[in-house]
Amino acid sequence: MPEQFDCALDLMRRLPPRHVERNLVQLVDLAPHLTEDLLSAVDQPLKQLVCGSTGRPYLICDYNRDGDSYRSPWSNEYDPPLADGAVPSPALRKLEEAANAAFDTYRELYYEGGVSSVYTWDLDDGFACVVLIKKVAERSSTVAADASWDSIHVFEVAERRPNRVAHYKLTSTVLLSVLHEDADVGRADLSGSLTRQTEQDLAFDDKGSHLGNLGRMVEDMEFKLRDALKNVYFDKTKDIVNEVRSPIDLHKAAAQAAVQNELFAKLAARRGQ
Repeated sequence: MPEQFDCALDLMRRLPPRHVERNLVQLVDLAPHLTEDLLSAVDQPLKQLVCGSTGRPYLICDYNRDGDSYRSPWSNEYDPPLADGAVPSPALRKLEEAANAAFDTYRELYYEGGVSSVYTWDLDDGFACVVLIKKVAERSSTVAADASWDSIHVFEVAERRPNRVAHYKLTSTVLLSVLHEDADVGRADLSGSLTRQTEQDLAFDDKGSHLGNLGRMVEDMEFKLRDALKNVYFDKTKDIVNEVRSPIDLHKAAAQAAVQNELFAKLAARRGQ
């Protein structure tokens, strides 16, 4: 069982990231006994629904799912309706409402669009929460490619009441997909994911004061992930393309090299006199 699960994860890492949902469905068909483990371990592009009570869009994932229903962060109601669905405690629900408002502003300022959602749930020694952000850019007259960004930030917060210090453990995953295709360039597909973890001990006063700590950690992590993605996907791809594909005609490049060699030879001859 553990070996099969490890092999399944290893296989998912080697398959094209753009088709992660299709690959996961096919893998679950091959090994149905691993369904729950794979669904919880493999990050998939986020999907969205619309809250029936407020009309606002929200993102769905395993963290706001109970059975076949999903809880809206705006109304705290399940769709389809679920009478005994899991909901956060009243104090934690207040933090969830404040976090959704704060990260909605963060998303608009940093991403200029998209959808964000925050979900919280109680733990024995604190609480946990997930911050979800999705931005999709479709091909248009001003955008040359189909692109999407999905970021998933999962927090585990352990509160140490005597000294008012909380231990924050953050696991962040970014799913990036960029597809460009036209007659001149052909098909260029940059898709992949990146996961990072960090832990910090920070002071807090009450449940509401956690929001500032969560926000700073998400902001710092997203900066690091963007830099890492830029270096891994874009800069590395540019270096490879420049190595295998010359931007100038090969005959012109050979002629320039011959002129340079001739100049070097004449300079060396002068120095030898």
